[in-house]
Amino acid sequence: MIAGTREYGVTEITSDGGPAGPAGQAPLAGLRVVDLSGSLPGALATLFLADAGADVVLVEPPGGSALRRRVDWPVLGRGRRSVVVDLRADGGRDELDALLADADVLVTTYRPATLAALRLTAADLAADHPRLVSASITGFGPGGPWRDLPGYEGLVLAKLGVFHVKEAITARRGPAYVSVPFASWGAAHTAVHGILAALLERDASGLGQQVAADLARGVGALDTWNFYTEIVGIRWPDAFTVVKAFNAAGEVQGPLVYPLLTAPTKDGTWLQFAQVEPRLFVALMRELGLAEVFTDPKWAGVPALPTQELRTELWELMIERVGQRTLAEWEEVFAANGDISAEPFRRGADALVHPQLVHEGRRVTVTDPELGPVVQPSTLVHADGHPLRELAPAPRLGQPAPATAPGAAAAPSTASPSTAAAASPALDSSAATTAATTAAAGGAGGQPLAGITVLDFGLMFAGPFAATLLADLGARVIKIETLEGDTIRRVAGFPESGGAKVMQGKESLCVDLATDEGRAIVHDLVRRADVVLQAFRAGAAERAGIDAATLRALNPDLVYVNAPGYGTDGPYGHRPAYAPAIGAASGLALTDAPGVRSAVTTVGQKKTGAVRCFAAAAAVPVQADGIAALGAASAILLGLVARRRGRATGALTTTMLATATHAILDQVVDYPGRPAPREVDDDAWGLSALYRIYPAASGWVFLAAPADKEWPRLAAVLAAHADLDADLGADPRFATAAGRVEHDAALADVLAKAFGTRPAADWERDLTAAGVGCVEVAERSQQTIIQVEPAAAEEYCVTVHSDVFDEHLRPGPATRFSRSATSPKGFAYAGAHTDAILTELGHDAAAIADLRERGIVGG
Repeated sequence: MIAGTREYGVTEITSDGGPAGPAGQAPLAGLRVVDLSGSLPGALATLFLADAGADVVLVEPPGGSALRRRVDWPVLGRGRRSVVVDLRADGGRDELDALLADADVLVTTYRPATLAALRLTAADLAADHPRLVSASITGFGPGGPWRDLPGYEGLVLAKLGVFHVKEAITARRGPAYVSVPFASWGAAHTAVHGILAALLERDASGLGQQVAADLARGVGALDTWNFYTEIVGIRWPDAFTVVKAFNAAGEVQGPLVYPLLTAPTKDGTWLQFAQVEPRLFVALMRELGLAEVFTDPKWAGVPALPTQELRTELWELMIERVGQRTLAEWEEVFAANGDISAEPFRRGADALVHPQLVHEGRRVTVTDPELGPVVQPSTLVHADGHPLRELAPAPRLGQPAPATAPGAAAAPSTASPSTAAAASPALDSSAATTAATTAAAGGAGGQPLAGITVLDFGLMFAGPFAATLLADLGARVIKIETLEGDTIRRVAGFPESGGAKVMQGKESLCVDLATDEGRAIVHDLVRRADVVLQAFRAGAAERAGIDAATLRALNPDLVYVNAPGYGTDGPYGHRPAYAPAIGAASGLALTDAPGVRSAVTTVGQKKTGAVRCFAAAAAVPVQADGIAALGAASAILLGLVARRRGRATGALTTTMLATATHAILDQVVDYPGRPAPREVDDDAWGLSALYRIYPAASGWVFLAAPADKEWPRLAAVLAAHADLDADLGADPRFATAAGRVEHDAALADVLAKAFGTRPAADWERDLTAAGVGCVEVAERSQQTIIQVEPAAAEEYCVTVHSDVFDEHLRPGPATRFSRSATSPKGFAYAGAHTDAILTELGHDAAAIADLRERGIVGG
């Protein structure tokens, strides 16, 4: 549906996104990108580059890229050119070389064997195109225990425990299929980080290099704090108790459930509250008419209550009180009381009707010559309140230039009447990738962001973790904290563990920004900095004296990036933004649990729905915080590259809400006749018989065998190892791809019977050996797996030192380089670098002591 009144009583508004500049003036205008990727991670990476003005040339096989069959192709393909090249034909590789001759960036998602066959290894490219930055995106990375597994999104999420940590999105027992492409988003933006950092390094060295990203590290990069909670549980199992939000019976256990309440309104709309700060929780309880819980001895300790009976009673009371009002009545409360905040659980295209997105021009309509008006998100980054460039529709096959981007350089079309199968969307990896890359580069060099200084004013997780990712690439990051240190250092029940991952690799300066002297210290740092990152609510940066106008007057070359939850102004700009609320508002939650909005009439139904909603929006390792952090890091690096290229950008802004919609483009894009996006079944098994979870004799397996070439291999292994009534490969119902789709339910029944005959580990071993994607579903989190399994730890972790944990493992940098080095470090206590930074600014010991005595600085 494109026009009219949608859910929540909001009338759709068509916006052109404001006065975006032409593509020729965008930050990356003049940069040429050759895109050989045929799957989502590569497409998301090059979409970001195209939206920033790069000339992206999509090289497609005869018949077109597999991406064209996606619901979100009108967005994924926008603003780029299409060139058809048959790389398997004589002369195909020469045509590609002609494209690479004047290219700056190459992006691939090929398996290593294919790269070698096409002469696209790091060694080949270094010899033939020494200034080219090539980004290789694979499934599990170049080494480790899973390097030979196909790189399907579902396989990565299953193997790394994401299906386990989100198991409560379904009412049945066991792991649940996760629909949000968390791993693809992570791989895409860690690739973007590598590309932009390598371009900065190329300006100094004159040489390109290969950047490596993968889905496994990508999904790990979304975790902003759970890794250190797992460290505590592993090291001190008797001293630290992990309390799940809900027990096995579906009753509330964790105290955070109350301030992050999920409950339906009187008219059936689910709300996600975000009352995490103590004063905000008090405000919610008063609004619900439950203020007596803070004075009645019965509720002593609320929200941490001592018995299950009390926990359940309070939960049911709160759910019941929410249900006494309609959505409209609650919206009146939110408008009148700034201390009460909740978001409706939106779904699909309704997410882009959010008033904040409409206000910011982040909901745009681009007219496609075949599809008509396509409603879609604007560019991920806005500059001075406007999209980065005018948006053009996705190209027709072989179209040399976007219809609305005159003047773009054209490339020859080599469209062929022949057809060929599109590249498989699976990604793979091999140890050969790293070996070839290192050999081609001639050894490691300096850090790609060496010499860059970032001042980090981020709050909580989404903003400051963006700067953490840059610290891994060699940037100097100075975290500006309150005198007591940031709140995130105290959110977990173990000292510093809540903020440990966000603070990795940073220097900490504790200073009171409410004082003139404190602001003077910060302003002195600004004059020496390259980047300022701030994530305050609307108006707070101005009140603190760190707004863009103030700081860029001090340092005109400063890259200034806003990364708030909602925005720097607008109807929601003043609201606190927590990941669960953003997950509800953006559609992330109901993408994973689409069936949650079923009947909600009884108390039991409401409680079951609340558990599923909470799991969909608030699973710590994969939620809106990490998605937003990766996008904000891409924005910072974009600003740095634009500055190096002499292109002023103004203040750059990403928001948690807007970034989340970019992660689920297939859900939010809307156009006449749009096919329905693939949707998980209500029991959260998966998307089809050949892409879903199955119970095994022990454990669970995830099967990913959607490609035609995988069917005979699967049938052969099942025939050899499962006692089936008939030969699956000979069954006429399943002989063709169309037949398997038509008889999907029957096929699922047959496969369920087969997988139930043997342990999951045996199926993984035998099907992997046959080249079929199938893994045992991990029943613990990725953050535990990569610490306790030696082979995984060797591949995905590094050893560092920190103030609290001494020597310990931490995840290694998510992006790796063929020549440049990375710089993974541990974290320090709040204010650990205050004296050193002040000394650097010219303060002597006596002056520093005086500032500390008067409460200007801390630490």
